[in-house]
Amino acid sequence: MESKIIVNAEKFETRVAIMENGVLAEFFVERKAEKSIEGNIYKGIIKKVLPGMQAAFVDIGLNKAGFLHANDICPIIELENNNKEESEDFDENDFLDLYGNDDEFDGYTTRKMEPKFKKKRKKQSSKIEHLIKEGQEILVQVSREPFGTKGPRLTNYISLPGYYVVFMPTVNQVGISRRIEKISERQRLRKLIKENKKKGSGYIIRTASENVLEEDLQANIQFLNTLWDNILSESREISAPGLVHENLSIIQRTIRDFFNSQIDNMIIDSDSDYEACKGFLSKYYQHLLSKLIKYQNGKPIFDFYGIEHQVDRMLDQRVWLKSGGFLVIDQTEALTTIDVNTGRFVGKRNPEETIIKTNLEAVHEVVAQLRLRNIGGIIIVDFIDMEKEKNKNKVFNAFNEELKKDRSRTSILKISDIGLVEMTRKRVRDNIQKTLCEGCPYCEGRGHVKSKTTICYEILRDIKRINYGNSDIKTIKLTTHPDVAGRLLEEDKEHLDDIENKLQLELVIKTDDELHLEAYEIEAL
Repeated sequence: MESKIIVNAEKFETRVAIMENGVLAEFFVERKAEKSIEGNIYKGIIKKVLPGMQAAFVDIGLNKAGFLHANDICPIIELENNNKEESEDFDENDFLDLYGNDDEFDGYTTRKMEPKFKKKRKKQSSKIEHLIKEGQEILVQVSREPFGTKGPRLTNYISLPGYYVVFMPTVNQVGISRRIEKISERQRLRKLIKENKKKGSGYIIRTASENVLEEDLQANIQFLNTLWDNILSESREISAPGLVHENLSIIQRTIRDFFNSQIDNMIIDSDSDYEACKGFLSKYYQHLLSKLIKYQNGKPIFDFYGIEHQVDRMLDQRVWLKSGGFLVIDQTEALTTIDVNTGRFVGKRNPEETIIKTNLEAVHEVVAQLRLRNIGGIIIVDFIDMEKEKNKNKVFNAFNEELKKDRSRTSILKISDIGLVEMTRKRVRDNIQKTLCEGCPYCEGRGHVKSKTTICYEILRDIKRINYGNSDIKTIKLTTHPDVAGRLLEEDKEHLDDIENKLQLELVIKTDDELHLEAYEIEAL
């Protein structure tokens, strides 16, 4: 499979496209005015402790206070005094909270590990009111972007991801990716970590560490140790609330999370960003330098690679399948529904064959759209009803297999009797629709407006209300949208004449192009 990373870097916005065989697989955008804060480390102030929720709100200097749960608070004092390493064999997947597989693991949260670690500590109160108090200063990291009306999710378990390891300065643990299967290699890596680890701290050994040279691993550990020392030093200097450490740029994160031996090339159209990437790769990922390419063609890079029209298409509600079937994707605040339809595909034999073929084709496209649109939360997929149980199992197994390509953690339930699949997908940031779009000012986000027929009938009823009990009114002036006026004077002229005759009124109709379709003004003269 041909895989490329295409970067369009402008002064105002950076867009990253992950291409698989010429098809847009994942898309990320970072705007200078809306830069991601995920992974940033802040010195915050506890503003409110909520014992009933076992959580607290923390002022980190942003518009919205951050949310900190009791499980995300690390007992720093005990950790500093605890030099005995806990050596239980935690696999890297035990720590995955942002992504569903190792290669894209960000390492920003370690809550999956925390309950196991808590059992190993001396018994102490874990109630939030005993851990922190209002007005206290605290070092926190953003584990999830703010989205909608919610502020950022915070953790006090700091983690710094590197290429070979994830460094956890506040947790005395060593974990290793379960994708490294060879026992001798696991033992070698664990030994190397123990020989080089910082006292009282923890590390997750990533899959990329397999067969790595000792000096490369040592360099990565040293870099992360130095970075943490700088963060601690900075945190002592700044006043709370304030930013202590800013996360990598979108291009640097792309290099860290996607740029590997499976990627053929990373192509960048900006001179300055190309040079910055070159320096970053030279320092941390020198073996990938030859795959970095400066885009030279005069045509806009997203046009040249056919990406621009694919970006536009991913905002459509309807997604066509090659067979002629289609998906309808509806996103709401609570959940996302994906409806599978046969559309123009009628098949050649029996209906069950047509249905199973459409559903299997939809499986691939549903997962592709989840990745592409970054849809998270509760998701309901309405496959076309299948009569045979073996066909339901075939579609479900294919869906499960396809989801393995997804970076985000997913949980899926069996297909119900009526063809519904309920699933959840880890939500770490706003989906791409919320990033690129805003609520329609015309329909006020409803997605529809009243029909012209409905508005006409509302007008006729309002005219009757105004005349009721006031027979002195002889003329009524109506100002409305031209489309509504046209409907009144054509399809509904009979009803209009009837009201004028019954109420002995003269109706004067004026039009205003600037009026909203649903808006109108009735004035009694």
